[in-house]
Amino acid sequence: MHKRMTITLDEAVYDGLYRTIGKRQISQFIEDLLRPHVMDTALDEGYRAMAADTAREADAQEWSNALAKDMVNETR
Repeated sequence: MHKRMTITLDEAVYDGLYRTIGKRQISQFIEDLLRPHVMDTALDEGYRAMAADTAREADAQEWSNALAKDMVNETR
């Protein structure tokens, strides 16, 4: 869902945006610039990258399974 917002810019800045980005592209340009600063996506991106590393995931699965085997005969 998108929200409408009114911002105030210096005329020269607006003219530069209009010339460089285009009238119908300014909102998306500003959103793309701001998103990394206001959204906590760094962790999500890191987790995605780790999950994509199949060798690392295989090692982690092996380690996890070995821990489970070590605990089979432990008393609680």
